Amino acid sequence: MRLTILGCSGSIPGPNAAASGYLIEAEGFLLGLELGNGTLAQLQAVADPFDLDALVLTHLHPDHCADVSALTVLRRYHPAPPYPARPRLLPVYAPPDAPVRLANAYAPNEAERAVTDLSDVYDFRPLRAEPFRVGPFDVVAVEVDHPTPAFGVRISYGGRILAFTGDTGPCSALNELADGVDLLLAEASWTDSDERPAGVHLSGKQAGELAREAGVGRLLLTHIAPWTDPGAVLAEASVAFPGAEVVKQGAVYDV
Repeated sequence: MRLTILGCSGSIPGPNAAASGYLIEAEGFLLGLELGNGTLAQLQAVADPFDLDALVLTHLHPDHCADVSALTVLRRYHPAPPYPARPRLLPVYAPPDAPVRLANAYAPNEAERAVTDLSDVYDFRPLRAEPFRVGPFDVVAVEVDHPTPAFGVRISYGGRILAFTGDTGPCSALNELADGVDLLLAEASWTDSDERPAGVHLSGKQAGELAREAGVGRLLLTHIAPWTDPGAVLAEASVAFPGAEVVKQGAVYDV
Protein backbone atom coordinates (compact mmCIF):
# COMPACT_ATOMS: atom_id res chain seq x y z
CA MET A 1 0.00 0.00 0.00
CA ARG A 2 1.03 3.58 -0.56
CA LEU A 3 -0.24 6.36 1.71
CA THR A 4 -0.29 9.98 0.52
CA ILE A 5 -1.02 12.85 2.90
CA LEU A 6 -3.40 15.36 1.28
CA GLY A 7 -3.87 17.26 4.52
CA CYS A 8 -3.19 16.75 8.21
CA SER A 9 -4.17 19.94 10.03
CA GLY A 10 -6.34 19.16 13.04
CA SER A 11 -9.82 20.58 13.64
CA ILE A 12 -9.43 23.40 11.09
CA PRO A 13 -7.19 24.01 8.08
CA GLY A 14 -4.05 25.96 8.92
CA PRO A 15 -1.97 28.46 6.94
CA ASN A 16 -1.32 26.74 3.58
CA ALA A 17 -2.39 23.51 5.27
CA ALA A 18 -5.44 21.42 4.44
CA ALA A 19 -7.43 19.55 7.06
CA SER A 20 -7.69 15.75 7.17
CA GLY A 21 -7.34 13.88 3.90
CA TYR A 22 -5.39 10.82 2.76
CA LEU A 23 -5.03 8.56 -0.27
CA ILE A 24 -4.34 4.84 -0.06
CA GLU A 25 -3.32 3.09 -3.25
CA ALA A 26 -2.70 -0.50 -4.34
CA GLU A 27 -3.03 -2.22 -7.73
CA GLY A 28 -3.96 1.13 -9.25
CA PHE A 29 -7.03 1.42 -7.00
CA LEU A 30 -7.29 4.85 -5.35
CA LEU A 31 -9.06 4.94 -2.00
CA GLY A 32 -9.75 8.31 -0.40
CA LEU A 33 -9.78 8.46 3.38
CA GLU A 34 -11.43 11.69 4.61
CA LEU A 35 -11.94 14.81 2.49
CA GLY A 36 -11.70 17.77 4.86
CA ASN A 37 -11.36 21.49 4.18
CA GLY A 38 -8.82 22.17 1.42
CA THR A 39 -8.11 18.55 0.51
CA LEU A 40 -9.76 18.59 -2.92
CA ALA A 41 -7.21 21.18 -4.02
CA GLN A 42 -4.41 18.94 -2.79
CA LEU A 43 -5.98 15.89 -4.46
CA GLN A 44 -5.99 17.70 -7.81
CA ALA A 45 -2.26 18.31 -7.43
CA VAL A 46 -1.49 14.57 -7.32
CA ALA A 47 -4.35 12.83 -9.16
CA ASP A 48 -7.43 13.36 -11.29
CA PRO A 49 -10.33 13.39 -8.78
CA PHE A 50 -12.33 11.31 -11.23
CA ASP A 51 -9.75 8.56 -10.70
CA LEU A 52 -10.87 8.21 -7.08
CA ASP A 53 -12.36 4.72 -6.86
CA ALA A 54 -13.96 4.97 -3.41
CA LEU A 55 -14.07 7.25 -0.39
CA VAL A 56 -14.16 6.47 3.34
CA LEU A 57 -15.32 9.11 5.83
CA THR A 58 -14.74 8.14 9.46
CA HIS A 59 -17.08 10.84 10.75
CA LEU A 60 -18.88 13.94 9.59
CA HIS A 61 -17.16 16.89 11.23
CA PRO A 62 -16.21 19.47 8.55
CA ASP A 63 -12.46 19.02 8.91
CA HIS A 64 -12.99 15.45 7.69
CA CYS A 65 -15.69 15.85 5.04
CA ALA A 66 -16.24 19.52 4.06
CA ASP A 67 -14.78 19.10 0.57
CA VAL A 68 -17.37 16.47 -0.33
CA SER A 69 -19.50 19.46 -1.35
CA ALA A 70 -16.78 20.65 -3.73
CA LEU A 71 -16.33 17.13 -5.10
CA THR A 72 -20.08 17.04 -5.70
CA VAL A 73 -19.85 20.16 -7.88
CA LEU A 74 -16.97 18.63 -9.84
CA ARG A 75 -18.69 15.30 -10.45
CA ARG A 76 -22.08 16.85 -11.22
CA TYR A 77 -21.13 19.84 -13.38
CA HIS A 78 -17.77 19.13 -15.03
CA PRO A 79 -18.32 19.79 -18.77
CA ALA A 80 -16.47 16.65 -19.85
CA PRO A 81 -16.75 13.95 -17.16
CA PRO A 82 -15.14 10.61 -18.08
CA TYR A 83 -18.43 8.72 -18.13
CA PRO A 84 -19.02 5.94 -19.12
CA ALA A 85 -15.30 5.10 -18.91
CA ARG A 86 -15.46 5.75 -15.15
CA PRO A 87 -18.41 4.81 -12.93
CA ARG A 88 -20.85 7.69 -12.48
CA LEU A 89 -21.51 6.93 -8.80
CA LEU A 90 -18.61 7.09 -6.35
CA PRO A 91 -18.90 4.57 -3.48
CA VAL A 92 -18.78 6.44 -0.16
CA TYR A 93 -18.40 4.45 3.07
CA ALA A 94 -19.49 6.65 5.97
CA PRO A 95 -21.67 6.82 9.10
CA PRO A 96 -25.30 5.97 8.37
CA ASP A 97 -26.53 9.58 8.46
CA ALA A 98 -24.05 10.70 5.78
CA PRO A 99 -26.58 10.96 2.91
CA VAL A 100 -28.73 13.44 4.84
CA ARG A 101 -25.96 15.42 6.50
CA LEU A 102 -23.86 15.81 3.37
CA ALA A 103 -26.91 16.79 1.33
CA ASN A 104 -27.72 19.43 3.96
CA ALA A 105 -24.17 20.76 3.75
CA TYR A 106 -24.35 20.95 -0.04
CA ALA A 107 -27.90 22.34 -0.27
CA PRO A 108 -28.56 24.34 2.90
CA ASN A 109 -32.14 25.37 2.07
CA GLU A 110 -35.22 23.21 1.81
CA ALA A 111 -36.05 24.15 -1.78
CA GLU A 112 -32.66 23.04 -3.09
CA ARG A 113 -32.67 19.87 -0.99
CA ALA A 114 -36.02 18.96 -2.53
CA VAL A 115 -34.36 18.53 -5.91
CA THR A 116 -30.98 17.08 -4.89
CA ASP A 117 -30.10 14.27 -2.50
CA LEU A 118 -26.62 13.49 -3.94
CA SER A 119 -27.79 10.07 -5.14
CA ASP A 120 -26.82 11.03 -8.70
CA VAL A 121 -23.21 11.43 -7.53
CA TYR A 122 -22.58 8.96 -4.68
CA ASP A 123 -23.40 5.41 -3.73
CA PHE A 124 -23.56 5.69 0.07
CA ARG A 125 -22.69 2.58 2.06
CA PRO A 126 -22.74 2.58 5.89
CA LEU A 127 -19.56 1.77 7.75
CA ARG A 128 -19.93 -1.44 9.75
CA ALA A 129 -17.94 -3.61 12.12
CA GLU A 130 -18.01 -6.68 9.88
CA PRO A 131 -15.04 -6.93 7.48
CA PHE A 132 -15.85 -5.68 4.00
CA ARG A 133 -14.02 -5.36 0.72
CA VAL A 134 -13.19 -2.09 -1.06
CA GLY A 135 -11.36 -2.81 -4.30
CA PRO A 136 -8.23 -4.78 -3.35
CA PHE A 137 -8.49 -3.78 0.33
CA ASP A 138 -10.00 -5.62 3.28
CA VAL A 139 -11.48 -3.06 5.65
CA VAL A 140 -12.79 -3.23 9.22
CA ALA A 141 -14.38 -0.23 10.93
CA VAL A 142 -14.61 0.08 14.71
CA GLU A 143 -16.65 2.70 16.56
CA VAL A 144 -14.51 5.04 18.64
CA ASP A 145 -15.09 7.71 21.30
CA HIS A 146 -15.97 11.10 19.82
CA PRO A 147 -18.89 13.54 20.25
CA THR A 148 -20.45 12.43 16.96
CA PRO A 149 -20.68 8.86 15.58
CA ALA A 150 -17.11 8.12 14.55
CA PHE A 151 -15.01 5.18 13.43
CA GLY A 152 -11.43 4.08 13.17
CA VAL A 153 -10.52 1.89 10.21
CA ARG A 154 -8.14 -1.02 9.71
CA ILE A 155 -7.13 -1.53 6.07
CA SER A 156 -5.31 -4.64 4.87
CA TYR A 157 -3.64 -5.51 1.59
CA GLY A 158 -1.03 -8.11 0.63
CA GLY A 159 -0.32 -9.11 4.22
CA ARG A 160 0.26 -5.50 5.34
CA ILE A 161 -2.06 -3.53 7.61
CA LEU A 162 -2.64 0.19 8.07
CA ALA A 163 -4.85 1.47 10.88
CA PHE A 164 -6.25 4.98 11.18
CA THR A 165 -7.70 6.11 14.49
CA GLY A 166 -9.96 8.80 13.08
CA ASP A 167 -10.84 11.29 15.82
CA THR A 168 -11.21 9.72 19.25
CA GLY A 169 -10.38 9.83 22.89
CA PRO A 170 -8.71 6.80 24.48
CA CYS A 171 -11.02 3.77 24.34
CA SER A 172 -10.75 -0.01 24.32
CA ALA A 173 -11.67 -0.16 20.63
CA LEU A 174 -8.33 1.43 19.75
CA ASN A 175 -6.41 -1.55 21.12
CA GLU A 176 -8.30 -3.86 18.76
CA LEU A 177 -7.88 -1.42 15.89
CA ALA A 178 -4.11 -0.99 16.27
CA ASP A 179 -3.15 -4.49 17.35
CA GLY A 180 0.03 -5.53 15.50
CA VAL A 181 -0.46 -3.24 12.50
CA ASP A 182 2.46 -2.32 10.28
CA LEU A 183 1.55 1.38 10.31
CA LEU A 184 -0.64 3.31 12.74
CA LEU A 185 -1.85 6.71 11.53
CA ALA A 186 -2.94 8.26 14.82
CA GLU A 187 -4.50 11.60 15.51
CA ALA A 188 -2.69 13.52 18.26
CA SER A 189 -4.45 16.85 18.45
CA TRP A 190 -2.86 18.24 21.58
CA THR A 191 -0.35 17.74 24.35
CA ASP A 192 -1.28 15.70 27.40
CA SER A 193 -3.12 17.30 30.32
CA ASP A 194 -5.66 16.24 32.92
CA GLU A 195 -7.69 19.28 31.85
CA ARG A 196 -8.36 17.90 28.35
CA PRO A 197 -12.02 16.91 27.84
CA ALA A 198 -12.62 13.18 27.69
CA GLY A 199 -13.87 11.43 24.58
CA VAL A 200 -12.63 13.92 21.99
CA HIS A 201 -8.99 13.49 20.93
CA LEU A 202 -5.70 11.76 21.74
CA SER A 203 -2.64 13.52 23.08
CA GLY A 204 0.83 12.76 21.81
CA LYS A 205 1.48 10.75 24.97
CA GLN A 206 -1.68 8.68 24.50
CA ALA A 207 -0.92 8.01 20.83
CA GLY A 208 2.60 6.85 21.73
CA GLU A 209 1.33 4.59 24.49
CA LEU A 210 -1.30 3.10 22.17
CA ALA A 211 1.37 2.31 19.56
CA ARG A 212 3.65 0.71 22.14
CA GLU A 213 0.94 -1.39 23.75
CA ALA A 214 -0.44 -2.52 20.39
CA GLY A 215 2.99 -3.51 19.07
CA VAL A 216 2.74 -1.49 15.87
CA GLY A 217 5.58 -1.29 13.39
CA ARG A 218 5.46 2.45 12.69
CA LEU A 219 3.63 5.40 14.23
CA LEU A 220 2.64 8.45 12.18
CA LEU A 221 1.07 11.36 14.04
CA THR A 222 -1.55 13.50 12.32
CA HIS A 223 -4.42 15.93 12.99
CA ILE A 224 -2.31 18.31 15.07
CA ALA A 225 -4.20 21.59 15.48
CA PRO A 226 -2.60 24.76 14.07
CA TRP A 227 -2.37 26.23 17.58
CA THR A 228 -0.48 23.19 18.91
CA ASP A 229 3.30 22.74 18.72
CA PRO A 230 3.99 19.60 16.65
CA GLY A 231 7.39 19.25 18.31
CA ALA A 232 5.80 19.04 21.73
CA VAL A 233 3.31 16.40 20.56
CA LEU A 234 6.12 14.39 18.95
CA ALA A 235 8.27 14.60 22.07
CA GLU A 236 5.44 13.15 24.16
CA ALA A 237 4.79 10.32 21.73
CA SER A 238 8.49 9.50 21.40
CA VAL A 239 8.85 8.79 25.12
CA ALA A 240 6.52 5.80 24.75
CA PHE A 241 7.30 5.02 21.10
CA PRO A 242 10.76 6.06 19.91
CA GLY A 243 10.79 6.67 16.17
CA ALA A 244 7.34 8.23 16.03
CA GLU A 245 6.95 10.73 13.19
CA VAL A 246 4.74 13.73 12.46
CA VAL A 247 3.27 13.52 8.96
CA LYS A 248 3.62 16.35 6.48
CA GLN A 249 1.23 17.47 3.76
CA GLY A 250 2.29 15.97 0.45
CA ALA A 251 4.40 13.22 2.03
CA VAL A 252 4.17 9.66 0.71
CA TYR A 253 4.68 6.55 2.82
CA ASP A 254 4.93 2.93 1.73
CA VAL A 255 3.25 0.44 4.05
